[in-house]
Amino acid sequence: MTAGLSARLDRISTNDRYLIVPMDHGITMGAVKGLVDIESTIDGVTRGGADAVLTQKGIADRVHDNKNGAGYIVHVNASTTIGPDENDKRMTATATEAVRAGADAVSLHINVGSTYEPKQIEDLAGLTDDASRLGLPVLAMAYARGPGVDSTDPESLGHAVRLAEELGADVVKTGYSGDGDSFERVTESTRLPVVIAGGSKGTDRETVEMVRGAMDGGAAGVSMGRSIFQHDDPEGIASAVSAVVHDDAGVDEALRAGGFVEA
Repeated sequence: MTAGLSARLDRISTNDRYLIVPMDHGITMGAVKGLVDIESTIDGVTRGGADAVLTQKGIADRVHDNKNGAGYIVHVNASTTIGPDENDKRMTATATEAVRAGADAVSLHINVGSTYEPKQIEDLAGLTDDASRLGLPVLAMAYARGPGVDSTDPESLGHAVRLAEELGADVVKTGYSGDGDSFERVTESTRLPVVIAGGSKGTDRETVEMVRGAMDGGAAGVSMGRSIFQHDDPEGIASAVSAVVHDDAGVDEALRAGGFVEA
């Protein structure tokens, strides 16, 4: 690992644990709740303990003054919910463009098992090659998705995270299998740090329980979008998730850290 790669990984994590808040959903879904005033949201989640935020390159100038020293990741492919197929992610930036935008890392979404898997494999392989020349970490968002694919099956998720390692990623994000015991099969499939996606928005307790289960299953953290940035209290829920990821807190302790009365 080069000095530059190591330094940038440190900028998007804390002691090798990751709390990333992706907010690239504006290109996918439009200016939804939490993204209209993205500056305030970024300020809140980073005050709550997020290690890094993630957007498309065009939002960079709305990020830097509001991230309170946290890291910045530029996402480099996308699709929309109103397009012909949301799984058909197309490239939106290069590693060089991400560096120009002030990124500490880049990320790319790949749907393993989908019709678009072959092209997305090529895209991820090309990105890791370009990024390595710049000492820029790559976060692969590798999901098990496609016809006949169970998106929570530990074997399928394990295949997805291993694919990311085989193609040269530095960190991998994937779906959650539903419990810590089954998620161990996923994390043992790779030597990369594995972070889980947020999944469907649930109650505060359900969110924290999911994070606790993933960490017990060997996860290195989370990359959680709407469950955090669309929350009525983004800073509070970020604080609760951070307590699990960074302080190894239990569910009730984490909810108290976020200031939630249900704790």
